[in-house]
Amino acid sequence: MNTDTAWFYWALFSAVFASMTAIFAKIGLAGVDSDLATLIRTIVIVFVLGAIVWLTGKWANPLALSGKTLLFLVLSGLATGASWLCYFRALKIGEASKVAPVDKLSLVLVAVFAVLFLHERPSLREWFGIALVGIGVFVLGFKR
Repeated sequence: MNTDTAWFYWALFSAVFASMTAIFAKIGLAGVDSDLATLIRTIVIVFVLGAIVWLTGKWANPLALSGKTLLFLVLSGLATGASWLCYFRALKIGEASKVAPVDKLSLVLVAVFAVLFLHERPSLREWFGIALVGIGVFVLGFKR
């Protein structure tokens, strides 16, 4: 796979799996607290990723990483956990077909934060696509 386009295919796979997450989670949330469901999901992820890292020989001592790397990975983990808790609570009480698209407002926020903090510069065409996502979120989120 060409490294110039490999990111796109991995991102596409991510979107497919994320869509499956919403459907499986909505079904799985029947009769269980959303926080407990998030914990169960996280335990599964820890074991699966642990096995993948171990079996592929990618294990390394995390304490050997730089302080900055560890700090930002911990912050990323905390943000992921908060996102999952909110997402599962929203799925518990809302329709998956509405919750998942609103959750994707994160796409707009990532673009804005990438400009502010990473100094990325999306093209006009890219901003147009990002704006369409944002408009779609507001169309779904606000009732007449």
